[in-house]
Amino acid sequence: MKKLSKTLIIVCLIVLNPVMVNSAEILQIKNSNTILVGDQNRNLTIELFCVDVNENDELDATNLLKSEFPRGSKVKIKPFGFEENVLLAKVFNIKGTKEMSELLVAKGFTSEFCPS
Repeated sequence: MKKLSKTLIIVCLIVLNPVMVNSAEILQIKNSNTILVGDQNRNLTIELFCVDVNENDELDATNLLKSEFPRGSKVKIKPFGFEENVLLAKVFNIKGTKEMSELLVAKGFTSEFCPS
């Protein structure tokens, strides 16, 4: 009977206890195409997929990303591959309502040059 009650208590603690979910967060926006994200264990450099910002618009595009995705913002990452040890990906806010490259296209800083 004691063994059954111990097992029941352990199962209840596991099921009823909230599970901690760690998402990636913005550590640094290096430029309009490259960001650094991290989770509890590691940092990852990400190059935005399908983005090529004109040199003249670089500063404005970087400032836009920094204002919409401030340091510490939780993000979701949709990877598309690796290129020279850098992850190619689309980066969304945690709610999935904003995506970095789509934001740059909408503001006219870049045009999408590859299929999504």
